[in-house]
Amino acid sequence: MIENNLLSLIIFAPLVGAVVNWLVGGRLKNELFSSVVGCSTIAISTIAAFMLAFGIGTGQTGALFAERPIFDQIWTWMQVGGFRADFGLAMDPLSGIYACFITFVGLLIHLFSAGYMHGDKGFYRFFAYLNLFMFSMLTLILADNILLMFVGWEGVGLCSYLLIGYYIKRDEARRAAKKAFVMNRIGDWGVLIGIFLLFTLTGSISFFDKTVDGQHVASSLNVIAQMAQEPFGWGTIFAGGITSVAVLLFIGATGKSAQIPLFTWLPDAMAGPTPVSALIHAATMVTAGVYMVVRCNAIFQNAPTAMFIVAIIGCATALFAATIGLAQNDIKKVLAYSTVSQLGYMFLACGVGAFVAAIFHVMTHAFFKALLFLGSGSVIHGMHHEQDMRRMGNLRKYMPITYITMGAAWLAICGIPIWAGFFSKDEILFKTFAASGPLGNWAYVLWAIGLATAVLTAVYMTRLMVMTFFGEERFHLASRRPPCRR
Repeated sequence: MIENNLLSLIIFAPLVGAVVNWLVGGRLKNELFSSVVGCSTIAISTIAAFMLAFGIGTGQTGALFAERPIFDQIWTWMQVGGFRADFGLAMDPLSGIYACFITFVGLLIHLFSAGYMHGDKGFYRFFAYLNLFMFSMLTLILADNILLMFVGWEGVGLCSYLLIGYYIKRDEARRAAKKAFVMNRIGDWGVLIGIFLLFTLTGSISFFDKTVDGQHVASSLNVIAQMAQEPFGWGTIFAGGITSVAVLLFIGATGKSAQIPLFTWLPDAMAGPTPVSALIHAATMVTAGVYMVVRCNAIFQNAPTAMFIVAIIGCATALFAATIGLAQNDIKKVLAYSTVSQLGYMFLACGVGAFVAAIFHVMTHAFFKALLFLGSGSVIHGMHHEQDMRRMGNLRKYMPITYITMGAAWLAICGIPIWAGFFSKDEILFKTFAASGPLGNWAYVLWAIGLATAVLTAVYMTRLMVMTFFGEERFHLASRRPPCRR
């Protein structure tokens, strides 16, 4: 069927681009070839994702509106007893939304990279890494079982190491890449043990009920949903039941999505090129933890203790990162701590059961944060690689287009009415306030902290815009830096 072919095309087109760039681009050393291969393969994935999600040209209902997910069973890795591991793909409304904005935003970042990385000696290597990153991320979200999702999860971690440490001759980049890799591995042990425990409880690793080769494969999430909800209590975390699975999975999410205590790698990841910051911090890697929690919402809803932990950690991270962002002078560090704070907002939504609101904020954040990072890359490029906002000022006079585009994203992240960020943040705050039933008075505390975080976000983002685009020109204070792109 055409749907199956499109589903495979979404993930394998970037993989082909990575292989071609590495094997052929490495020999040719031609920027036009590498950029065309890198961008065109992502364009193919984008077209295929939108066709499949909205049913364009397929003659079938799109995955966003279909009653059942669209499957593509490619091959079976192994089958031992009741354990079956498939390389199978599926698109339902959740993965369809993710696939659309990841490929679209990823395509824009690839196009930006073609100009931003011009003249770099490792041009082909950079696009090979970007394409491999997209393949891993799309595998993560389109996997029809948790084991294949973990393969994409680890692939994203590897590619983030390669991209953050792209400038291999710089100590800062090498240290940041190793820190990101190690801290993600700390979180990943939780996911791995959680997968083992989930299979022990349910006898399945599949996200969906399906029939493969005439054999029915039960959904592990449906099995969990039919179990009785565990009582609230700290003892349930170590009981080896549903709460234990949820907490273990969330440990992995804290690493990948930079939550307390595993958040310090993300600001240091600014040592990579600016397009990498936009790709990792906007629509892809850092939202993988949110995706996993929402995908496994049946597990978390039957584990109120785990939900409470998710809400508390998310809320604390949102406030803590926002206060740090107030004191940063590096334009990319401000955006990095902003990302950590916004991710905390998303987990706050998950913790109060507002999973739809969490994904809504994921989508709005993908666009305005990518725009902010790409705009900051334009500023850094125009300032000859200066990143200290204290040495900028009045750039709206010299960079009016960058000012206008970053201004639109600034209004969105500040939550100004009619801009996207207002609606997603408002929904999260509303759901948090309304969660007073299961959370009691804690809901009001979380709501107050969430509201304070929204105000702080507007403050530090306004500070960034004023220091960068308004006031007196402070270019004469600029320090000389080696010619490297960040």
